[in-house]
Amino acid sequence: MAARAGIVVTGTEVLTGRVADRNGPWLSDRLRELGVDLETIIIVGDRPLDMEHALSFLAGEGCDLIVTSGGLGPTADDLTAEVVGRFQGRELTMDDALRGRIAKILEGIARRWPHIDLEALEEGNRKQATIPAGATILEPVGTAPGLVVTPADGAPTPAVVVLPGPPRELQGMWPAALITDAFRLAITGHTEYRQAMLRMFGIPESEIAETLRRAHDAGIPLGELEVTTCLRRGEVEVVTRYEPPAQATYERFATFVRERHAATLFSDDGTSVDEQVATLLCRPPARTVALAESCTGGLLSARLTDLPGSSAYVRGGAVVYSNAAKSELVGVDPALIEEFGAVSVEVARALADGAIERFGADVGVGITGIAGPGGGTEDKPVGTVCFSVAECDGARIDRRAHLPGTRGDVRERSTTVAMHLLRRLLLGLGDLPTM
Repeated sequence: MAARAGIVVTGTEVLTGRVADRNGPWLSDRLRELGVDLETIIIVGDRPLDMEHALSFLAGEGCDLIVTSGGLGPTADDLTAEVVGRFQGRELTMDDALRGRIAKILEGIARRWPHIDLEALEEGNRKQATIPAGATILEPVGTAPGLVVTPADGAPTPAVVVLPGPPRELQGMWPAALITDAFRLAITGHTEYRQAMLRMFGIPESEIAETLRRAHDAGIPLGELEVTTCLRRGEVEVVTRYEPPAQATYERFATFVRERHAATLFSDDGTSVDEQVATLLCRPPARTVALAESCTGGLLSARLTDLPGSSAYVRGGAVVYSNAAKSELVGVDPALIEEFGAVSVEVARALADGAIERFGADVGVGITGIAGPGGGTEDKPVGTVCFSVAECDGARIDRRAHLPGTRGDVRERSTTVAMHLLRRLLLGLGDLPTM
């Protein structure tokens, strides 16, 4: 049996959706890298009974390790240390040495905020330095220490790793948790997991279900693989996790997918379309790109500049939401808008050409559409988006698409379509398969 772990994310702000959980997925990836099988991620509010129930459930499921995030701050609702101590049968005690180390951190905070309530600061210090007796202390990255707490009665499992909620602090503290004796003992049964990703664009997720059926019928023992599919940003991701003895089975499966989806598979090494576009733009002869965006409002520009080094190939972009901006900023002829409408392939072409000229780029991208929820017509319903990607030497791909979903979905998926059109233009592949 592989070592098994559970994650408990605490915080009413996370439970209610005001704050997105970034810690659970991050910890899940780190545990997989260690060869530890994740049982589940549980999100609970700042209620002691709910935390206790989550811990008891994971212990009852046979988890060797439980990792918690959040609830280590100085306020009254930060109760994780207290709850974990009670769960492990350990009384809370003041650690004076830890209190002194936290006090030095707080001195810097007091200097930066001269009007801060020093009495409240000291009370928070006392609270954060009160920990379960016998716990292993993980030194603070912010002001909150982390903990590794084992059962007081000497039972071998589960060990509970208690980490702070802010992702920067949690991630900074993780290496220290890994080298503690209790952590290493808890994951004694760890194995090795390999994970690979195939990415496709231009097919529905249902096509992968059919592919899995055909692969099974072809005699590929899929039971040796853990295959999951996900539709994200308009792309289909097929992620496969497996142990080393199943390497040959995975290679058979990956070959089967490549052959069946040759027209839509764009990544078999896990790279994103964003990374591929960046590589293509930098590959000799290096090219630069400029953008003119209407309905996406700068989202494509943000996506292109998200990768480090993008200043080498992104010349600039213009958000041309109004018709006047389309004309004044990138030179779209008002007569063209009058004849074909702002949402048209003709205007998208003019936007791409205008971006090339305005920013002196080698490649231009134009996007214009109706993201909704209003503004649609019978001929151009909500979700209609027109694209044009063009090179200054005349090569071009134009496309009109109807994208489903909410306003946010349409805008995000538009950036994905544009990235794939740009990738295909740079590779000289022509238009996308029918969507």
